[in-house]
Amino acid sequence: MSMTKSKLRVYDDTKALFHLPDGVIYLDGNSLGALPLGVAERVNRVITTEWGNELIRAWNSEGWYAQPRHVGDRIARLIGADAGSVMVGDTLSLKVYQALAAALDMNASRKVVLSDTGNFPTDLYMAEGLIATLGRGHQLRLVAPEEIEAALSEEIAVLYITEVDYRTGRRHDMAKLTEKAHALGIVTVWDLAHSAGALPVDLAGSGADFAAGCTYKYINAGPGAPAFLYVAPRHADSARAALSGWMGHAKPFAFELAYVAAGGIERMRVGTPPVLAMAALEASLDIWDRVDIAEVRARSLALGDLLIAEVERRCPSLELVTPRAHERRGSQVSFAFDGGYAAMQALIARGVIGDFRAPDIMRFGLTPLYIGEAEVMRAAEIIEEVIAGEVWRRPEYQVVNAVT
Repeated sequence: MSMTKSKLRVYDDTKALFHLPDGVIYLDGNSLGALPLGVAERVNRVITTEWGNELIRAWNSEGWYAQPRHVGDRIARLIGADAGSVMVGDTLSLKVYQALAAALDMNASRKVVLSDTGNFPTDLYMAEGLIATLGRGHQLRLVAPEEIEAALSEEIAVLYITEVDYRTGRRHDMAKLTEKAHALGIVTVWDLAHSAGALPVDLAGSGADFAAGCTYKYINAGPGAPAFLYVAPRHADSARAALSGWMGHAKPFAFELAYVAAGGIERMRVGTPPVLAMAALEASLDIWDRVDIAEVRARSLALGDLLIAEVERRCPSLELVTPRAHERRGSQVSFAFDGGYAAMQALIARGVIGDFRAPDIMRFGLTPLYIGEAEVMRAAEIIEEVIAGEVWRRPEYQVVNAVT
């Protein structure tokens, strides 16, 4: 395939840019993306040429020091953010902690953090830990996802939710909720873990205050890949850096004893950036630079419709929990099934890799960069074999692994 900088056609051109094992239909890119072929070469170059030859000089000569901001600008295009508003590094847990801490400081007179029961547990754990550390009487209030809008009030300090539910694929209306939240004086923090690289996001257009996300899912940057944090430009010079690491200092190499936050998004740096992991991320972004996210979304929705129709026709015992309406779902299809864990193990043994979320959710991620109609149709056939044939009841599929 030609590697010129022309636009790539989703799936027709992009599938060849990923390593996909023979005999595998990979429907778990919503949990860990497939390996872009350019990663090994890029990381090897950083190891052998940049680190190997330049040694510590590479922080300047190879641009390692500026990498978190530079890579952040490349991610900004995927999430509708302005240049200079996204910082890359650390983990998603740390980034949501930073965002929530800054948001609470901006609304210090209010004490309620509003989230929903569909939020990813780590977000809730980090909120609980932050609230306990602050000791200022804050409260984490949880409601059902469909009750979020009605629960907004002038009592709320921060609206703190994940745009796309990790279990069901249900999608919140970011623009609508942000507008209503702002009208009530509420600061917004969005988790984009299941949005970035899956669907068009418009942080600037929606007026979101803060957002965080990971890069190892739909962005395909590899296990443990660094996270990103968005701060709206209007807040960038005033948001408090709760994790005041040396890289977020105004003059990190002056080694002053007192912390002084850097200007803008730079203050949201914490420690030394993970250069090798960032290199893998950059290799994946080389693909994303040539892809239209609107085309990705269109293909994702079509694949979702196909999978829903085929599974419902073949396996009526599986209950769809993902919204059918396009505007209300992300890029995964989830079914509830009492034997869901065992059924997923049986599918994986037959080359259809999805995953399971307690108590009974079978998840199938739709990543159009390397999944097409043929893969979805074949997956549906194998799902039918496992469910209708009760293959999942076999003892070997009842053993629960550490990672589900």
